Amino acid sequence: MSSCRLGRHGIVLSLFLGASFWHMAAQAAPRPEALQLPAGFHIATYTSHVPGAREMALGDRGTIFVGSMGVGKVYALTDGADGHAPQVRVVAHGLNLPVGVAFHQGDLYISDTRRIVVLRGIEDRLDHPPTPQTVADNLPYRAGDHSWKFIAFGPDGKLYVPIGAPCNVCDIGHEFGRLIRMNPDGTGREDVAYGIRNTVGFTWQPGTGALWFTDNGRDMMGDDIPSDELNRIDRVGQSFGFPYCHQGNIPDPVYGKGHPCDGFTPPVLRLGAHVAALGLRFYEGTMFPAMYRSGLLIAEHGSWNRSRLSGYRVVAVPVSAGGGVGPASVLVDGFQHDETPWGRPADVQPLPDGSVLVSDDLAGAIYRLTYDGHAG
Repeated sequence: MSSCRLGRHGIVLSLFLGASFWHMAAQAAPRPEALQLPAGFHIATYTSHVPGAREMALGDRGTIFVGSMGVGKVYALTDGADGHAPQVRVVAHGLNLPVGVAFHQGDLYISDTRRIVVLRGIEDRLDHPPTPQTVADNLPYRAGDHSWKFIAFGPDGKLYVPIGAPCNVCDIGHEFGRLIRMNPDGTGREDVAYGIRNTVGFTWQPGTGALWFTDNGRDMMGDDIPSDELNRIDRVGQSFGFPYCHQGNIPDPVYGKGHPCDGFTPPVLRLGAHVAALGLRFYEGTMFPAMYRSGLLIAEHGSWNRSRLSGYRVVAVPVSAGGGVGPASVLVDGFQHDETPWGRPADVQPLPDGSVLVSDDLAGAIYRLTYDGHAG
């Protein structure tokens, strides 16, 4: 992704990680009152003081950690006294696109474009954060797109890290376009899956331990193809087609020859072209109605290269215990009005009380989604 078309007048802002764009993004005003929700749901601004807010992670004591795009900071949010707005602290700064945050055994792991760092014992040190320690260095890097990294610990206790393709579409072999995992100390790196353009969201299904991830389709093939993907990894070593095949059934016009689509794992669900599906989590709470329980919630960041915008919403996908999926339904809509975005959802984070946080890197905000209807 190299530019972002905002608004019907064709205003083009550089998205090649320029500081000016992210300064502008952080100034956008949250407008939760403009969002459309199913009956019984409510959404409110939890905080508007997290510029570039991206991936979220929950600490053992309820601290909400938030990575950022462009501003180089990582935030810690703790509940304010007597119901007031949460206190927002900066616990790391000066990093290069620290989008990913993962909490593990009291420590906070943070992604940089070429390394993974850790803040030890962070919940005891929020006011005086420790110096980041590097646990994994020399991650594959090439100037271009998709160097930022969503990260997460799996049920196997290993840290999962994507290595995105440094391009819109290119033949990158197995060095890029893959998902790797490693021990918490950075040792034991191994490949998990290939043929992934750039996953900016993955999670594990409760009960089965299956890894599910979103992947953004390539650009410049038109308004309606290829679709973004929801994928599931059933075994180590699977390939999901990039750059040869898109959405499971469309050969790439440049790289597809000699690489038939039936040689790759197709998506479990096609989410729509250019919706920019990012963070996702399984919903295990009891606050929301039964139709949402055990299913996926997915943040759709929104299109930039489509004649009419798509995405800019949060969708819900029902998932059965056996891994079957139903069609996606819209849970939160309206982050753009009249082809002009005011917000871009980037991640979702369920909380122990059953509510769900939604990060918005355009408005620099976190919203809290609740339900007070009949949750049968």
